[in-house]
Amino acid sequence: MKRALRLRRPTDFSRVRRQGRVYRHRIVLLSLCENSLAHNRYGIVTGRRLGMAVERNRIKRRLRALLLALHKDLRQGFDIVLLPRRAVLRQPFSELQRIIRQLFLQARLVEPG
Repeated sequence: MKRALRLRRPTDFSRVRRQGRVYRHRIVLLSLCENSLAHNRYGIVTGRRLGMAVERNRIKRRLRALLLALHKDLRQGFDIVLLPRRAVLRQPFSELQRIIRQLFLQARLVEPG
């Protein structure tokens, strides 16, 4: 993922957490907040409760791939943070793709279809 599309600073993550809207699914939580940019920025939070480093990195790779695939279809100008739960590891990629798209539909960031 390009550097410009990533959330990196802790202040950005805390702003999304404080001021953002939250959309929940049993395996992933989506927080979003408007930014003053012309593009979206994405962050993925994987804590140690998700498992060992190998598992956390696998989760991040899968979610990054989904975000990149959806990026061109999303409304722009938002900071988006995904907080996966441990159940993400057991989901097939196609199911995870459906769930993430459903969350973006709930947030009205993508058009149905």
